[in-house]
Order: sequence, then C-alpha cells, then structure tokens
Amino acid sequence: MNQFLANTTSLQIVLVDGSDICLTGTTELLKNCYPNAKISLAQTANDALNKISNLQTNLIIMDICLPEQPGKIAQTRIGLELLQQIMHKYPKVNILVQSPYVKRLVQIKPAIDIHKGGFVIADKNITNQEMLSRIDGALRGFTCIKEITDIHIYPNIYEELNVKPEILKLLSLAFNEGLQDKAIAAHICVSERTVRNHWDTLQEALGIDCDELRTQGKNIRIMTKIRAREAGLID
Repeated sequence: MNQFLANTTSLQIVLVDGSDICLTGTTELLKNCYPNAKISLAQTANDALNKISNLQTNLIIMDICLPEQPGKIAQTRIGLELLQQIMHKYPKVNILVQSPYVKRLVQIKPAIDIHKGGFVIADKNITNQEMLSRIDGALRGFTCIKEITDIHIYPNIYEELNVKPEILKLLSLAFNEGLQDKAIAAHICVSERTVRNHWDTLQEALGIDCDELRTQGKNIRIMTKIRAREAGLID
C-alpha cells in the first residue's frame, strides 16, 4: 500500500512539531519512503491550521505539545485544542499523533472515537520501522490508540468517569491554577457541594480510598494529582 501510494499519488502530508530536530528527522524518514509526497511543515498551532486549510491533506503527523504562536510556550493544551479543531473541521483526514505525551489524548477520547479518518498514536521513542508501520496504518484509515485504552493502572476510569468536561475543568482549576474548592465553585458557578461530588467521582474512578490515605497520613489532594497525571488527565 505504501509503495502504491508513493508511486501513483502525490501525497500531501503536514508535519506539525515545535522541534526543528523532530521535523527534520521525520521529514527525512518520509522522503525515503514516499519520495513523491509533498511535505509541509508547521511549528505552531496557528501555522498548522493555515497549512491544513490550504491543502488537500492526506495525512497529518503532529505532536500535541505545541506553542500557539512563535515565541510562546509549548503546551499540551494547545495541541489538544488544535487536534479537536482539525477533527471537527476535517472528520475524514488521517492523523498520526507522534508525541511523548500521548496519554493526554484520553482527555479527548470521545472525539477520537467518532473520527472517520485514520487515527494512530506513536511515542517519539519508537524505531523508524515501527514509525513507518504506523504511518502506513494511518494512511490506510486504521485506528490504533491502544496507548490510551490499554492503561492498566486504572482500567475503569473511562467507563466510570467518561472524561467528563466538568472533571477536566476541576483538575485544571485545582492543579494548574491552584484554586481551592470555594474558588472553584464560584468560577464554574456551582455549589461547593457539587465540587466535592466531582472530587468524589474522580477519586473513585482513580481508585483512591480516601479513608485509607488518611490512615496512612497521606495528602489526598496530592495523591489525586499524582494519579490523575498517571492516567493522562493532566500534565
């Protein structure tokens, strides 16, 4: 399939990565396998959207830790927002997420589940041969997201929590902005009791036994942060 595409079709591939080294390495890998492909490069979220909108893109290969604009700090939040925009606007485009932060994709798993194009995940540490295999899978329209579905740490988190937006907002306000429950409640216009219920739902999904942690003298909020990060819910 790869060789057929390389010889008969002018593939349009967009590479999105904030690292010059990663862009160069992936470009060389693609040129060796797809010599006729047209490869466009982007290093920011805004540039990526512009490139994609101006091309009939067959494949997008992207990191999810990206700056929004030149000179800005790269964040997974920016990459996840970009990815959601791409999937919403181009539901049939093939996507390969190549990133050391692939577990963060659990935050947008519902959108990935309904994406109609290929969607494949690859850690940046895999071999070139494995990378080419995953590129091939994405171009064929396959879905391979085992890195975010075969997490054995908290296997019930997806069914019990279902990555609800309000839970992700709670985590962001608590751990990225340092807000306490009263301030969180005011920020999202709910009662403190509702905020506590959100914590209960999250901690149950993460397998946290609050009574046991208290007995051990451990900080429940800190343990929640640790396990939420392990599950890919926060950076």
